[in-house]
Amino acid sequence: MTVLDEGPRDGPLLMFLHGWPERALVWRAQVAHFARLGWRCVAPDMRGYGDAPAPADPAAYAVPEIVGDMLALHDSLGGAPAVWVGHDWGSPVVFGLAAHHPARVRALASTCVPYLPQGFGLPSLVPLVDRDTYPADRYPDGQWSYYRFYSVDFDRAVAEFEADVAATVALLFRRSSPRPAGTPARLAEVMANGGWFPGGRAPDRGRDRLLLPPADFDEVVAGLRRAGFRGPCSWYLNDEVNMAYARSAPGGGRLGMPVLLVHAAWDAICDTTRSALADPMRAACPALTEATVESGHEMMLERPADLNRVLAEWLETAVR
Repeated sequence: MTVLDEGPRDGPLLMFLHGWPERALVWRAQVAHFARLGWRCVAPDMRGYGDAPAPADPAAYAVPEIVGDMLALHDSLGGAPAVWVGHDWGSPVVFGLAAHHPARVRALASTCVPYLPQGFGLPSLVPLVDRDTYPADRYPDGQWSYYRFYSVDFDRAVAEFEADVAATVALLFRRSSPRPAGTPARLAEVMANGGWFPGGRAPDRGRDRLLLPPADFDEVVAGLRRAGFRGPCSWYLNDEVNMAYARSAPGGGRLGMPVLLVHAAWDAICDTTRSALADPMRAACPALTEATVESGHEMMLERPADLNRVLAEWLETAVR
């Protein structure tokens, strides 16, 4: 497993788990910052990304399988209780690990994605859709239309991303802007449009608003060209297993350790500031802290200093 690993080897352990379609390198700013503060910071390339194993079977990308990867990594680092930070699909992995293996977790933080104790999947996401913004007759899955599309035409979704990997990465890792309240997300139209992109490939929007430095952009593109998008996109195909895993957690999945949710104010999909999406997390996490960063979904890249400040302030009280 390829990892970023910085900071003193005897320092307290701080784990960073990336999401779709990222790599460990998206956490560079956080790893460097907290390593300087004395933490041992570890960020792995998750299964299906970069040089990590990329099994062909979509079932290999279910949350309990990825949690198993993280347990093995944690064991290799000594297994002492760690602080875990997740983003995007990394967050359901952190939540699953905390719910089933609480002794491994001193505290946990999630950027953008809230905890759903019944499991992160369409059956739990769709009932929380803001129907003022997404009327059910036009948007039956709300902003999660793109998620539904993976199970309807997985091969087409993968083919569209792979048609021009560099353009896909450049489009996904762009600086965001505030959007007016009540504006539907573009991805709410994926099912209606029969795909992600007109013409079946990502449009080339240039590199002027790119969030990744050139070397990291090239590394992300190279990894996705090498391993493809089938593994990363397979994370979306395991709702039944993921939700059964969540339901099997002790205590109904209640998380008693300190938990932080960092809202992204401009996130069009995980809109936790103007919807009910975070309400189940508030009920399931009695030691919950919430903070907001003025950014889009790629918070760690778009507002690294702000995220570092929020994490540092929380850590001062969460693990003292």
